[in-house]
Amino acid sequence: MKNFALGALVASSALLSPFAAFAQTDIQFWHAFTGRLGELVDAQVAQFNASQSDYKVVANYKGNYSETLNAGIAAFRAGEQPDILMVFEVGTATMMAAKGAIKPVYQVMADAGVPFNADDYIGAVKGYYTDTDGKMLSLPFNSSTPVLWVNRDLLDKAGVAKDADLSTWESIGPVLDKLKSAGVDCPMTTAWQSWIQLENLSAYHNVPFASKENGFGGLDTELEFNGPVQVKHIQTLGDWAKKGEFIYKGRRNEGGADFRAGSCALFTESSAGYAGIKAEAKFNFEVHPLPYWSDVAGAPQNTIIGGASLWVMAGKPAEDYKGVAEFLSFLSSPEVQAKWHQDTGYLPITKAAADLTREQGFYKANPGTDVAVIQMTTKEPTGNSKGIRLGNFDQIRSIIDEELEAVWSGDKTAQDALDTAVTRGNQLLRRFEQANR
Repeated sequence: MKNFALGALVASSALLSPFAAFAQTDIQFWHAFTGRLGELVDAQVAQFNASQSDYKVVANYKGNYSETLNAGIAAFRAGEQPDILMVFEVGTATMMAAKGAIKPVYQVMADAGVPFNADDYIGAVKGYYTDTDGKMLSLPFNSSTPVLWVNRDLLDKAGVAKDADLSTWESIGPVLDKLKSAGVDCPMTTAWQSWIQLENLSAYHNVPFASKENGFGGLDTELEFNGPVQVKHIQTLGDWAKKGEFIYKGRRNEGGADFRAGSCALFTESSAGYAGIKAEAKFNFEVHPLPYWSDVAGAPQNTIIGGASLWVMAGKPAEDYKGVAEFLSFLSSPEVQAKWHQDTGYLPITKAAADLTREQGFYKANPGTDVAVIQMTTKEPTGNSKGIRLGNFDQIRSIIDEELEAVWSGDKTAQDALDTAVTRGNQLLRRFEQANR
């Protein structure tokens, strides 16, 4: 009733004064979503705008994750920054170092007098975006973790039993042999190879990706993803690539279209692939936990998040920040967050949203949709598994991609490729350290 009355008051005032229509404060929100995810973001924005009359969030797509981050940096330098910028987790260290460019979320909420408690957010999610004092610098928005997507129809065709073990990499090998023998052209592929096959692999087996708790402990960190576990895993994928059982599709999510079209049997991808797979797949699909190496003590530990968070840019009027605070509070509400989780496959960022989803019977009605949540929350994160916070990480990932591609093509061994990636990546870390001392 309050919102309706306010809306009526604004409408009636507009009849009296043509200038009243401009009283609404625009909040500029730049994001990196297209397709189904872009539609769902637009729906959230429309719902917020309809819920009150003081603010109007204007959402704009600015390209992929890297392009959106670069657009935000360029806009800030030109004094034309948005109020809210979506930044993928790889850019977290860069944004934290840009002290004059951001306004921490905890400060935005406090200044606006909007209730906000970081403890309401799931630990494995919030830890990625908080400072050493536990204060949240950006708001988790689309947090995901990798899982194993399965085309059940292709496995049936290959004679793979419905109860076949898909939990370990040791058990995946024979399944790939069966799929290849049955004429499946794409037994397995992956999206985001560095994130899944190295970053999450390391966390899932509780081995370091980098020193200093993967960069959380200081800028003087060094890469360490060329250890025995990582080398074994990458070499195994390289051997499968030679046999035509692991098919490399590209550095981002090029393999997603092939899986959704039904041509790939096993697909390691984000839990957020759920939105597109559910909408497009014409086959029976399943969600399984990410496989692990059973001979590694303590595995599986927990996977880490990908996706992005929302950073509030500095240099905006106080009224803008009040609107930003209201919008961020809206996005975090149990009802909005539960729907986002259920529609997309992204993790529920709050405990309340996860509880509400369970109470609504969503997990029971959609088997496997709780896999990501369980995978992330069963064990308390360690220094090796709470996330990765490295400077110049986007560029480091590009180096990793280049070296992994040399393994898939048979031009390098896993050890040579990972050793080279570590050496090249450490050079970028030293540059970042020097620039942000």
